[in-house]
Amino acid sequence: MTDIVYDKVGIGYNTTRRADPYLAGRLYSLLSPVPGGLYADIGCGTGNYLSALSDMGLRFYGIEPSEVMLAEAKARNHTTTFIKAKAESIPLDDHLFDGAMATFTLHHWTDMQQGLTEVNRILKPGAPLVILSWTPEQILSYWLCHYFPRMMQRSSITTPPLDEMETILNRSGFTLSATEKYFVQPDLQDHFLYSNKFRPEQYLRPEVRNGASSFTIYAEADEVASGLALLEADIASGKINEVMKQYENDLGDYLFLVATRQS
Repeated sequence: MTDIVYDKVGIGYNTTRRADPYLAGRLYSLLSPVPGGLYADIGCGTGNYLSALSDMGLRFYGIEPSEVMLAEAKARNHTTTFIKAKAESIPLDDHLFDGAMATFTLHHWTDMQQGLTEVNRILKPGAPLVILSWTPEQILSYWLCHYFPRMMQRSSITTPPLDEMETILNRSGFTLSATEKYFVQPDLQDHFLYSNKFRPEQYLRPEVRNGASSFTIYAEADEVASGLALLEADIASGKINEVMKQYENDLGDYLFLVATRQS
């Protein structure tokens, strides 16, 4: 993905994107932080989760390729070190960090294998990498597929199935030690793609769509227009409840992965 695309995603990002307290708490817990440890936020964006975990006492470096997002992150986190870099090429020393997190960023990487290998290089042996992402199976089970099928199909191929992801992690020097499903809750505060699973009317708001890369990168204007018209009509008629029920499942909407750097 080019820097121009990264910057496009970053424009107005914090209008609807903020750290959700529950997700921040899970990231902290899964990182299993050590006293005095140093952590990396890979693809930190505007620094929302970095800031939330810093408030919990963790020290971070933020790594992000977008100048637009970095400017916002720096303005909100004055004591944090930020590095303008892609995951595939991180200009930092080996074995520097006690752990790392990567939230909603893998789908933006141009070479996931190389990116994970680089993250492995900058971690200490035995350090955890906590990923928050999704699987193709999960994203194709969103009711958004009913209204924006082509956009969702394009989005689904940006991350590998779980078994392939585990293979990539292994080849990068990690062991997949745990996974944890995340089901979107009605009080979710961070408006990523499926955050409004229970509030379909929110997708009619341009600022909500602009905060999700599926709409800003993988969507076509004609499909968005027709999908929104159908969605609005279904909300008005109540048919949306039938559509949403058809997509109920136990797959989880997103997935935490905890990978451990091999010694």
